[in-house]
Amino acid sequence: MGAKKRTAPSSHEEWMHLAVRYLARWDRTVAQVEQFLLSKGASAAQAKQALSRLSDLRYLDDRAYAGRWVESRMARQPMGRERLSAELQAKGIQEAVAEEAVQEALREIDEETLARRALKAWQRKGRRVSVLQAVRLLRQWGFEEETIERTIRARFGHEGLDS
Repeated sequence: MGAKKRTAPSSHEEWMHLAVRYLARWDRTVAQVEQFLLSKGASAAQAKQALSRLSDLRYLDDRAYAGRWVESRMARQPMGRERLSAELQAKGIQEAVAEEAVQEALREIDEETLARRALKAWQRKGRRVSVLQAVRLLRQWGFEEETIERTIRARFGHEGLDS
C-alpha cells in the first residue's frame, strides 16, 4: 500500500488553514510564515494574500512578536542591544522594528547593568569566569567595547584589564 501523495493547497482557505496550523506550533514572524508558505508551493500572490489576512486577524504582528521575543530572550540570557537586534533581524524582523522592540524592552536598564547580569547568569550555572573569558563572552553576547571595559573594571578591578 503506497503513501498518499499530498497536493499543494489550491484555495485561499486551504493556504490559510495551512498557515494557521504552522502558527499554532510557535510564535512566528511574517517572514517566517511567508517562507513556509512559499516552501509548500504557494505563489507569491497566494502567500501575500494569506499574510494580509493573518495580519488583519492579528495572528501575525511583528512588533508584538519582537517585544515578546526580547523579553523571553533576556529572561534566558541577558545580552547586548546589538545582538538582540541582530537576532530579531535574522528572524525577518525589519531593522527599525527590531531596534524599537529592543529599545522599549530595555528602556529602564543601561548596558553595563545588562553586562553584569549576563556574567551573573553565566556564573549562576556553577561556572567560574576568568577575565579573558568574561571579555570573550561579553563580546559574543553583543556588548560594546566601552561597556565591556567598564564591566571588567568593576568586576575584576583595574588589574583585570592588565592581565
